[in-house]
Amino acid sequence: MRSLGLIERYRPYLPVTPDTHIVSLHEGSTPLIPAFKLSAAIHPKVEVYLKYEGLNPTGSFKDRGMTMAVTKALEEGYKVVMCASTGNTSASAAAYAARAGMQCAVLIPEGKIALGKLSQAMIHGAKVIQIRGNFDDALKLVRRVCEEHPIALVNSVNPFRIEGQKTGAFEIIEEFDGFAPDFQAMPVGNAGNITAYWKGYREFFDLGKSKNLPRMLGFQAAGAAPIVLGAPVEKPQTIATAIRIGNPASWKQAVAARDESEGLIGMVTDHQIKEAYKVLAATEGVFCEPASAAGVAGLFKLSEAGFFDNIEPVHGDFIRVVCILTGHGLKDPDNAISVAEETITVDANQDAILRPLNLDAVPA
Repeated sequence: MRSLGLIERYRPYLPVTPDTHIVSLHEGSTPLIPAFKLSAAIHPKVEVYLKYEGLNPTGSFKDRGMTMAVTKALEEGYKVVMCASTGNTSASAAAYAARAGMQCAVLIPEGKIALGKLSQAMIHGAKVIQIRGNFDDALKLVRRVCEEHPIALVNSVNPFRIEGQKTGAFEIIEEFDGFAPDFQAMPVGNAGNITAYWKGYREFFDLGKSKNLPRMLGFQAAGAAPIVLGAPVEKPQTIATAIRIGNPASWKQAVAARDESEGLIGMVTDHQIKEAYKVLAATEGVFCEPASAAGVAGLFKLSEAGFFDNIEPVHGDFIRVVCILTGHGLKDPDNAISVAEETITVDANQDAILRPLNLDAVPA
């Protein structure tokens, strides 16, 4: 069977016409991985699934929105797209612009972007401009430039980005045979993704394609938690560069998703993020970037506080929780190396190799 990108797969639910030229890298259809060891470690009543968005073409969930944003920009006659980015958006915008034959410009905070992401934007031919400021400064500049010039803004404030990203919720419902999970946990940075998923869940519920709605659980890094703190953070700081954002563009929509779903938006420390990051890789074999692990860290924090103790599942015997892992671990290899065990250097003989494994040499 020929694989399809998400616009073709969900064409009836997206703002395209039969004549729309679709710009696609066959994004979407990412796996929903049952996490048995993680589930047992979090709570005996909880069943965790990992929506591994790192397996999208450029390695992050941004491709879901970017296929729509660039498709519509091309349809509307734009020749240039532009974004502000902490990394993943720039990689995705550059790739889809290249696919469409368009020019791409990205503004990034100087020295605050993982090299795995920066390299993607560069190799795809984008004009990468570093500014002496943070992401919020970059987004303000990009919005102004796009208002004053014929350049398409492809950040998550672009409504077509939200339309594309909502398809992740469609896939989860279909995977669960018409049920949404009891809870969805995810990182919150600029807050477009929690907005999009909630939109997708509501649309399928309203169409009768889902028997229930989930409660949305969003988690910010403690050093970049403006929604939790109730005020913008002027100088956000966290190991999780993808969510190092002090004034989310989709703040109001994220709060609406939280309140309408009777969910919550909390915060987790960098230490908690690192521990969840390592647990995912070491016990489930799933390598995500640090920001992706914020949702998993949040589940551990909630469980320790007794959050799941008195909750009854909507369907089945377990409380079903989906964690959205937003980006692949290879996006940020430096952080992976910094938290992993150091490599061991030994002499080139069998005894030396077996010693760190606590094994005796096998007799010849």
